[in-house]
Amino acid sequence: MRTSTVELTADSPRGAAARRTAAWTAAGLAAGAALAGGLLAPTDAAQGPAQRLMYLHVPAAWVAYLAFAVVLAAGAAHLARGDARWDRIALAATEIGVVLTAVTLATGSLWGHMVWGTWWAWDPRLVGTALLFLAYAGALALRRFLAERTGRPAHGDARVTRPVAVVGIGGFLLVPVVHFSVLWWRSLHQQATVLAPERPPIDARMALALLLAVAAASVAATWVLAHRLVHLQRQAEAAGTSAPRPPVRRPDLVP
Repeated sequence: MRTSTVELTADSPRGAAARRTAAWTAAGLAAGAALAGGLLAPTDAAQGPAQRLMYLHVPAAWVAYLAFAVVLAAGAAHLARGDARWDRIALAATEIGVVLTAVTLATGSLWGHMVWGTWWAWDPRLVGTALLFLAYAGALALRRFLAERTGRPAHGDARVTRPVAVVGIGGFLLVPVVHFSVLWWRSLHQQATVLAPERPPIDARMALALLLAVAAASVAATWVLAHRLVHLQRQAEAAGTSAPRPPVRRPDLVP
C-alpha cells in the first residue's frame, strides 16, 4: 500500500498508520547509516575519526536547506492564496530548519575543533550558516511578537502570518550564499566532496553511508513535519470551536 503526502498529514487512523510507517522507515535508514558509517566506511586518511561527523553534519545541513525551500514555497503560496494551511506548513518547516541548522552549527563546531583546533573561525560558510540560523529563528520570534502584540493566533491570522511569510521568503536568499560560499571566497571549509567535478569521488563506502544518512534525515524530517501539521490543525480547530458564537434564537420563542 502506497503512502501519499495527504495521508501523512491526515488526522485519521490511516494517517496515523502512514506516519508510523514513515517513523519505522526513518529508523531503519538511520540504523543502516550508522552501521555503514561506523563499520563499513573506512577512516579518512587526512582527518581520521573526526571525518565520521560528516554522516550527521552533512544530512542536517542538506535537509535544513530542503526545509527552508519548503518555507519559501509555502510562504509564497500563503501570500498568493491566503490559505492558512500553507502558513502551517511554513511554520512547521521553519521549526525543522532552525533545529537542523543548530545541529549543523554544533557538529561543525565540534568537527572544526577536532581538525582545525578551534571551535569557531570567521569562515564564510560558518558565518553564513549562523546568519541563516538567525534569520529563521528571527522569523519564529517575529511570529510570536506579532501574535502577542495583536492578540491574534500565531498561525491563521493574516496580520501575523503575512509579514512572517515575507521574512521566510527573504531568508532563503541566504541558502545559495551559504552553499556556494566555499567557491566564491577563500574558505577553510572543504569544497564539494560528492559532486566534485575536478577530483575523484569519495570512497564508495563513504558515499553509501552518507546517502543512507541523508535519506534517514529526509524521512525523519518528513515524519516530524507531518506530526507538527496534525498538531497545528488540531490547535486551529480547537480555537475555532472555542470562539464565542452568537446566540441562536428559536423561531417559536420570537415575540
